[in-house]
Amino acid sequence: MTLLHHNRRHSTRIRTATEDNFSPETRSHLSEKGLERNRFDGFDYFTCLMTIVLIGLGVLTIYSATYNPEATSWLTGYCRRQLIWVGSALVIGTIIFLFHYNILYQIAYPLYGLGIILLLAVEVAGSTHMGATRWLAIGSFSIQPSEFAKLTVILALARFLSNRRLPPPYNLKELITPAIIIALPAALILKQPDLGTAMLIILISGVIIFIAGITRGTIITLGLGALSAAAVGWQFLHDYQRQRILTFMNPEIDPLGSGYHIAQSKIAIGAGKLFGKGFLKGTQNSLHFLPEQHTDFIFAAYAEQWGFLGVLILLAIYFLFLLRALNIAMEARDSFGSYLATGIAAIFFWQVTINIGMVSGLMPVVGIPLPLFSYGGTSMLTSIALISILLNIHYRRKG
Repeated sequence: MTLLHHNRRHSTRIRTATEDNFSPETRSHLSEKGLERNRFDGFDYFTCLMTIVLIGLGVLTIYSATYNPEATSWLTGYCRRQLIWVGSALVIGTIIFLFHYNILYQIAYPLYGLGIILLLAVEVAGSTHMGATRWLAIGSFSIQPSEFAKLTVILALARFLSNRRLPPPYNLKELITPAIIIALPAALILKQPDLGTAMLIILISGVIIFIAGITRGTIITLGLGALSAAAVGWQFLHDYQRQRILTFMNPEIDPLGSGYHIAQSKIAIGAGKLFGKGFLKGTQNSLHFLPEQHTDFIFAAYAEQWGFLGVLILLAIYFLFLLRALNIAMEARDSFGSYLATGIAAIFFWQVTINIGMVSGLMPVVGIPLPLFSYGGTSMLTSIALISILLNIHYRRKG
């Protein structure tokens, strides 16, 4: 990261020295012509294409996962609501792109505070679904503040780390403030209870801090602390959370109870074989053996219909998307943009990894949606907002 910023500064000095050979009038003329010629050259069409493809595949899978042959119109129920959320998210994303991303630097801490207030509001007036209180009802729609918290945490961390005047690495004492930034929303989310999102915030933050640089002794201390926290935290987990972890270790312990989701999900993925059963032809899905097939377990519904080749295509799209996000982080014009883009890449990486891992039986079941794919309004709004910030950082990378 440091080397890349050094190379960028070096190239900027060379460019400036060359431009100094021109008269002020010539430099002004060249600047105007350059702006006119390159007004749209900096726009990242590739990331937009990957985003559109993922959203399109997601909407089609939601439609197939909730398909009702007796419905008079295909645009009903979950599919219609998802398209409404996509349209709303695109409007918000466009607005975010129009403003320079440095505005987010100015409002990073206020947005973080707003995120904490929303999480506290869930404790007071949140709606409960399947034993968890994670949503705030707004008319006929619901929002999930924990999704918004992922964005506010990386904004606050990016601002804090970019303000550091001394060179890295950080020691344990200097990580006290970042630890508070991370721990406060994570604790409120864990209380909902939402173990998956709380863990996700910790993992994302860990990536940003690791990229910023920490001492070897700090890494060892944090690792030992994490192991100790896991041992103590087991005592505070809810019964169903413990059961999920035990089921992950031994899927046959409760095949009709806590192990049912994983068992049916693995059957659906295996049933897809190489080429899949075809669109709307997934039996595990259509016969409703697969639970939550349009939300957390949508990957299994997709795999049953499109098979191993379809899964490879989906994973390749996510992989290319993540590579592009990391490239944007390395090319960012300042450390705030670099940390912010790194955090966004970490969000998508961990969500994809955890969701596919739990659906495939490689990780315990936690409530993590597949970004741009699973049904969910707040998840879609947050994902599009994050991508708009990425596009913003890339577009203004040359300043």
